[in-house]
Amino acid sequence: MTPTIPLHLRTGVRAILCLVTIVLCPALARAQQGIDRPAASSGVEMITPATDEAIQQGLDWLASQQHADGSFGSGAYSGNIAVTSLSGLGLMSAGYQPGQGKYGDVLDRAIGYVLDHTDAAGFITAPSQEHGPMYSHGFGTLFLAESYGMTQRPEIREKLKKAVHLIISTQNPEGGWRYQPKPVEADISVTICQIMALRAARNAGIFVPRETVDRCIRYVRQSQNADGGFRYMMHGGGSAFPRSAAGVVALYSAGIYEGKDIERGLEYLMHSMPEGRFSQGYSHYFYGHYYAVQAMWQAGGKYWEKWYPMIRDELLRRRSPQGYWQDSICREYGTAMACIILQMPNNYLPIFQR
Repeated sequence: MTPTIPLHLRTGVRAILCLVTIVLCPALARAQQGIDRPAASSGVEMITPATDEAIQQGLDWLASQQHADGSFGSGAYSGNIAVTSLSGLGLMSAGYQPGQGKYGDVLDRAIGYVLDHTDAAGFITAPSQEHGPMYSHGFGTLFLAESYGMTQRPEIREKLKKAVHLIISTQNPEGGWRYQPKPVEADISVTICQIMALRAARNAGIFVPRETVDRCIRYVRQSQNADGGFRYMMHGGGSAFPRSAAGVVALYSAGIYEGKDIERGLEYLMHSMPEGRFSQGYSHYFYGHYYAVQAMWQAGGKYWEKWYPMIRDELLRRRSPQGYWQDSICREYGTAMACIILQMPNNYLPIFQR
């Protein structure tokens, strides 16, 4: 996280053109591939017509699953803040904004649900969340930050500031975060949710102390194993693909864009793509690929050009005939994650921009 240069300034004129296009007409923005979808240097087409069709069907299906109260999710995850927030981010990744265009009302209702479940202390949670509420808080804060950046609505800013303050005040002495809003334990998975939320909030103009970011960087670096992957908690353990993808993105989100830590992390992730196909012999499939595609997008070059076509084609194979993606958490979660992954080349959301 750069202390003095906001992300939108570093992206330059291209980001300004992208923002103007999105504000004026989301539908037109989606068509402006020459501005908003960077072509790979190899000349490989990234978002193919089949991919575009799958994305739109996925978004349509997702929007149709919204509950009357604005939330998303089903089964044990009905009304889940994280699922609701990721669903909103999936729609925003296509260039749609709150209050505008095809999904404007859907996004407004989702934002309203998250705001209604932000308490006086800034904690974002819903009664249905009994395990790991800081996951929901992190994704909820990220969603509010991206929403505020687009709308500048004062009611979002008020609760976003409180949500950010809660993250800052619950960082543990090691520099990370854990399931509960208490500065006690920490793990790499919850930590990445919080540092991404802080990065998004800072991009939107909310103050985040530099020392909070520095402590997080130390924690993440100390969680990296010799093989380049990341362990779950500081006291030891092996590497695994999902948390290692999260570890690399945590460094990017904290403003670390190069160095041995990044390089070793990327090489570890590349080993998860044997013979041109991703191994599915691990849990948290969509969680892992949500972070991995961000890592490869930030890395660019050979990493991105090899990674994205593989996960794109695999997700197209995994899609249901009805247009959704199945996951053990719920279909809404799987579909939101798949749509975010497939739309990474759109480069619309500030949190995902290079």
